[in-house]
Order: sequence, then structure tokens, then C-alpha cells
Amino acid sequence: MSFATASRAHPAAGKLRVMLCDDSSTVRSALARVLEADPAIAVVARVGDGAQALAALDGAPAAERAHVVLLDLEMPVMDGMTALPLILRREPRPIVIVASALTQRGASATMEALRAGASDYIPKPGAAGGGLNDPNFRADLLAKVKGWAKLRQPAARPPLAAVPRTPTRRGEPPKVICIGSSTGGPQALAALVRRLPKRITLPILIVQHMPAGFTAMLAKHLDALGGPPVSEARQGEALEPGRIYLAPGDHHLLAKAEGSRITLHLSDAPLENFCRPAVDPTLRSLVGIYGQAVQAVILTGMGQDGLLGCRALAQAGGAVWAQDEASSVVWGMPGAIARAGLAQEQGTPESLGDALAQICGKRP
Repeated sequence: MSFATASRAHPAAGKLRVMLCDDSSTVRSALARVLEADPAIAVVARVGDGAQALAALDGAPAAERAHVVLLDLEMPVMDGMTALPLILRREPRPIVIVASALTQRGASATMEALRAGASDYIPKPGAAGGGLNDPNFRADLLAKVKGWAKLRQPAARPPLAAVPRTPTRRGEPPKVICIGSSTGGPQALAALVRRLPKRITLPILIVQHMPAGFTAMLAKHLDALGGPPVSEARQGEALEPGRIYLAPGDHHLLAKAEGSRITLHLSDAPLENFCRPAVDPTLRSLVGIYGQAVQAVILTGMGQDGLLGCRALAQAGGAVWAQDEASSVVWGMPGAIARAGLAQEQGTPESLGDALAQICGKRP
């Protein structure tokens, strides 16, 4: 189908313009209903494959060209992975959020798309969870579309040169670092991990809100960045310095003291803050073992997961950092920390990574 025959709406001036690229007309219609329920968003093009997406971008007047492309990865004629780099060459460069199936193959393709320049991903929900009518999916989709568009605005771009100082702690130095993230987290985590040296003196636990299967691919993605080794946490393994452990999807990640060893345990306890894994259970377990010798970092994400755990850590005398509002896709989780007065430092993922490197980097 050419751009001339593609179904397009005329956006109102000043709205955030979105293109839907999916081979299912049913999915395109459902996504359009979700997005256009927000008065700030207009769906300006609905196309069925990557070739149509390119034609739509090239053929649209500047005032109607999409700011955001929601791109399916599995399509006939031209799939999403083939179209992605071609879409990103267009000027002005659109934001691309890929939509992927909740499968191992879908997770692998998603991480490949993030490496190729996609800003984020949205997993397509299964019918058992309500499908595209799932309220959590709808909220996540709107947050990512609007959040990434906000970051693309020149006035919202944070300066990367501002590096937070490493604060003087009230007690003993940290023995473990815990990082929590959600919406926008994969890219924020990548930016932070890139700033860490290959050799680190402490263990790092990461809790990213992500479905089962996707966390294994995220661990591989982070492991390939040249920093410390990253792997998905395994039941019963020892917590060791020099490694990064990622909480597996659908399991809380807990630390337990067993004699002289600290081991990691995967829990299928109920969701907390509507999430599993959640940051709060991980922080609680770490504070119970290490007390103030825990360093917490809360990155971009919806909701307030991590707030209670960080409050317990602050009461024990430990340090809490948060991503700043300007660099966050969604300033929910870090914003809750900041508004509660718990954030000793705020910064971009890059600046927070630089500060963590001062704490846990190998010294000569």
C-alpha cells in the first residue's frame, strides 16, 4: 500500500503525532483508540509494514510528520528490524518504540532493536491479561510515547557534563549497590553501566520491571557493553564482588545470609507495587543484612516502587541517589524518592554511573 492510500488522520496543531506500523489492522485500530483517548496525541498514519512507514514519513508534510513511530518487528514485505535503521535516517529523526511479542524470540529482537537505535519497547500483552485493553499496558504505552517525546525536546535535554559528587557517608562505605528502574529503564541502565569500569570492587543488583524472558536478553545486552560482567540472577548463587546481577522477570530478587556467605534467592511472593520483580523487596533484604552499607540508585520509571525500601535504607544511614527529572522518561519512581527528601544526589544515568565508578571502581 502506498502512502497515498494509507489511512491517516489530520492532527490538530500542537499535538504529539504518532505513526502506527503493524501488519494487523485490528491492532492498529486498538492502539489508535488507546493513544487518541489522550487529547495531547494524534495518530497521523496507520501502515502495515516498514516500506509503508518509510513512504508515509517521506510523503507527509512537515506539519503532519510523525514524532513517534510505534513499530512492530514481525511484518511481511519489510519487517521492523529492516525498517528501523532506515526510519532513523529520516530528518527530523523520529522516536521509534518497538512492539514485540512476549516470547524469547521477541525479547532477543527487542534488545537488537534497542542496540540499533530504538528508544524503547512495548511488549504486546497476551489475551489472558486483557490484551490491548489491559490498563497496565495502556498506561505503559502512553507513558513511553509521551515521555520519550518530552526528552526529544531541546529544552528538556539534560547536560551530561554535570557529575554529582560522591557524598560523604555517615558510616561505613557501601558493600553492595542496588539499582531500580522501570519505564525507560533499559536505555538508562545501558547509559549507567557503560560508565562503570570492567573491574568493580562491589556486587551490584539491578531490578528492572520487565517480563520473564526479556530480563535474560537485557542481561546479555548489558553484559556486551564492556563494563562489569552482567548476568540474570540464579537461585542460590553466592553474591560476589565484581559482578552485576539482574532480577529475572516474574521473580523478586532477595539476598539471604547463610553462614559466612550471602546468597541470592528468587521469590514468587505476591506482586509489590503491581510488579514482580519489585525494588522494595530487594532493598529490604539488603538492608536487613548490610544495614547502612547499601547504596541505592533509583532510575526512571512509573509508580513509586523503591520508596519504602529507600526510606528504610535512609533510616539505617545508607545513601540514596535518584535520576533527575530532566533525563527521566517518567519521573515517577525517582520523583517519589526526591519528593520524600531521600535523594542525597540527583543526576543523569551517565553522571550517576560516573559517581558509582568512584565508589566501586578498581583502584591501582
